[in-house]
Amino acid sequence: GCADSRVPANEIMGLGPGDVFVHRNVANIVDNNDMNVQAVIQYAVEYLEVKYIVVCGHYGCGGIKAAMKPRDMGLLNGWLFNITDVYRMHYDELSLIKDEEKRYRRLVELNVEEQCLNVAKAACVQKSFLAKKLVGVFGWVYDLHDGKLIDLNVDVASMVKRNSDIFTMSDYIPE
Repeated sequence: GCADSRVPANEIMGLGPGDVFVHRNVANIVDNNDMNVQAVIQYAVEYLEVKYIVVCGHYGCGGIKAAMKPRDMGLLNGWLFNITDVYRMHYDELSLIKDEEKRYRRLVELNVEEQCLNVAKAACVQKSFLAKKLVGVFGWVYDLHDGKLIDLNVDVASMVKRNSDIFTMSDYIPE
């Protein structure tokens, strides 16, 4: 999830302290070169044997908004390029949305979807799917204004199938 303190993971899910294992960073990026996020995923999957992985973004995300308006942000530049790439990949769709707030909200959703795919790229996740230990990867968005948690119904299996010849590291091909 996002590092934003307005999004307390266990509370928005209706869970108590210790019921959810959380990794947070700016704009909920799952960068496959970030050893921290990869270590958290591997630990969760291989040692905690989690059944579900949730990528949870939120409307009102400053990281997403910053990536929409290019400017020099120092050290954050490299981090925000992850979101800029999501914008680039979905530029045709996003450019058709004239209302800036709606375009921004859609980029929040698309970023969550892309980060779900990045989770599925992890070899430990693919192996866990093969062993039928990990049930699924889910993409959610939290709305700060009304407190609703929205399931984006991200079809990770189709995303993996569509790109399996590019990045599948195991024999895992979703059903």
